[in-house]
Amino acid sequence: MSEYQSPAFPGPDTLNPILTRDGQPHLGTVFLKPALSHPRIEVGDYTYASAHRPPADWAAHLAPYLYDFSPERLVIGRFCQIADGVQFITASANHRHDGFSTFPFLAFGGDPATAPSLPPPGPDTVIGNDVWLGQGVRVLPGARIGDGCIIGAGAVIGGALPPYSIAVGNPGRLLRRRFPDAVIAELLRIRWWDWPIDLIRQAEAEICGADLAALEAMAAR
Repeated sequence: MSEYQSPAFPGPDTLNPILTRDGQPHLGTVFLKPALSHPRIEVGDYTYASAHRPPADWAAHLAPYLYDFSPERLVIGRFCQIADGVQFITASANHRHDGFSTFPFLAFGGDPATAPSLPPPGPDTVIGNDVWLGQGVRVLPGARIGDGCIIGAGAVIGGALPPYSIAVGNPGRLLRRRFPDAVIAELLRIRWWDWPIDLIRQAEAEICGADLAALEAMAAR
């Protein structure tokens, strides 16, 4: 019996980057960049999403209220990890809520140019690099999640989270920072996620083992 050998690391344009033991693509995991064709979504290389039941439309699955004509954008960085059940509730899901009623009269007819029930355009939702969104996370309109954050399963996140934060709960709350401020500042300077993939693979042990000195040395080459 021949020994199983892991396939080469897939390129960023690979739709299904994980292969089963028999060499077939695992349809429940995709690199999002090649999986999406949506004018209001920007995704960096190697960011992946998983679903127990693979959707036919990954954009509608992840951001069901972000339409082709929406004014806001969803921006996701490189090397993010998006678990099953994550949804981005973007600003086009909002109703106007500063008046006596929140009812969206425009949805049932009217001129968008003059409709009083139409809320003003909302902010972009921005996810940094190397962010892990756990199972069932909800990201609210205009959220800004910094590089290296970890969001616990089932959390509902709005507002801004600084880089390398851990957030949990509903409403989401900052549990702690992952590293001391000086280490975070250096990681943000190094930005390993922007390195060539061959160098990142060489540095896998240092990145995953939190060997900052070794990463600094590699960055200085």
